[in-house]
Amino acid sequence: MNHLTLLTDLYELTMMQGYFKTDNNETVVFDAFYRTNPSNGGYAVCAGLEQIIEYIKDLHFSEDDISYLRSTGIFGEDFLEYLKDFQFSGDIYAIPEGTVIFPREPLIKVIAPIMEAQLIETAILNILNHQSLIATKAARVCYAADKDSVMEFGLRRAQGPDAGVYGARAAIIGGCCGTSNVLCGQMFDVPVKGTHAHSWIMSFSDEYAAFKKYAELYPSACILLVDTYDTLKSGVPNAIRVFTEMREAGIPLSFYGVRMDSGDLAYLSKIVRNMLDEAGFHDAVISASNDLDEYLIENLKAQGSKITSWGVGTNLITSKDCPAFGGVYKLAAIQDKDGNFLPKIKLSENTEKVTNPGNKTIYRIYDKFSGKIKADLICLADEVYDTDKNLRLFDSLETWKRTTLAGGTYTMRELLVKVFENGTCIYESPKVMEIQKYCNQEKDTLWNETKRFANPHEVYVDLSDELFDMKRKILNEYSLESSSAQEVSL
Repeated sequence: MNHLTLLTDLYELTMMQGYFKTDNNETVVFDAFYRTNPSNGGYAVCAGLEQIIEYIKDLHFSEDDISYLRSTGIFGEDFLEYLKDFQFSGDIYAIPEGTVIFPREPLIKVIAPIMEAQLIETAILNILNHQSLIATKAARVCYAADKDSVMEFGLRRAQGPDAGVYGARAAIIGGCCGTSNVLCGQMFDVPVKGTHAHSWIMSFSDEYAAFKKYAELYPSACILLVDTYDTLKSGVPNAIRVFTEMREAGIPLSFYGVRMDSGDLAYLSKIVRNMLDEAGFHDAVISASNDLDEYLIENLKAQGSKITSWGVGTNLITSKDCPAFGGVYKLAAIQDKDGNFLPKIKLSENTEKVTNPGNKTIYRIYDKFSGKIKADLICLADEVYDTDKNLRLFDSLETWKRTTLAGGTYTMRELLVKVFENGTCIYESPKVMEIQKYCNQEKDTLWNETKRFANPHEVYVDLSDELFDMKRKILNEYSLESSSAQEVSL
């Protein structure tokens, strides 16, 4: 990654200077979380932690950075002098990449002096929001494709080089089998895949000659694009001719088939499948592209499409139907002189925007017998649970919705892991393909009702009794203060 210290909003730096000028550098807790699942789905996928770690490790103000800040005329020399030796010294907890996640639970928890915690807000959200959005979109597309392979190839439509590279990384985490992005392949050791363009066909005297030469060059990965002129009358017959010649010459047909990029894909795939089968190429792949997304793939499958491999570009790399993840970063607690964390809360007329106070962690609760997720429980960091005892869960907004899990019928797993301790990284990021394997296991813990695209079942994210009581007490105190102020004004 490039040096990203100034990848921040100006107000982060002006607030830092304000804390510096007022001698305020108390240790605080900030939570990064989101409020709504992308695309009205039932879950999201967490991604981007490796890049956040790299950013924190490299966090420092270079001479050029300080010269630029000086040139703005906003910052005093005493503050700029402080920035020369700036480095992150706090703790960071995070949910590992590839984990399925739900609204309102902390994905990243920062415990650090307030100047440090404030500075890193923007970059953390930039990285976390983008990659989690694309990983979630990829997971949805792969779910629609079922057991078929999905390849990401949206680089040319991504919003810039970084979005193309890190979006492809996130797409692999979400379940794609490979990417067309060669730089992503090099950087993260993920499979790169591709066929050829219509221009390859058009550069030859005829379609057959183009197919034959491509097969000579790439016999072990021979996917031929058949819709340059006429899919059924020209493209597929010429492809079959080339495959037949390869077979007669004793060339192994290890991975081969055709790709379509236009037309009625459901109808064409059925005819193409029959043509290939009649010629004896029963294992030939039928690949398709052309502005695909999870909804179109689901619809094509419902129509009996014979496509077995999907190339998804624009709608995946941009998450076209839902272009923003919406993560936020909120102050949750301030440490007092005795080392205790005093809870802080943000109020709003919108109930969903009222934050959860305190130094918290998250437990995921599973059905012991099926391994499926029952709920997530946000609680205070020092709370301990015994899974042999009954556990009462309730909706913190609609408190009449309650359930009790009998002891011995459920298991629990803490989601947040410590990534930085006293400014030092103590966490080793897995390889991307390892994260993908973990993500696939995570998706298997979801009920199918949560994965569906229309009206998915909600996985409840509940508050512990102790956290709920703390939140209610703070809200009541604010309510009393507000009422007293109104009485005085009257």
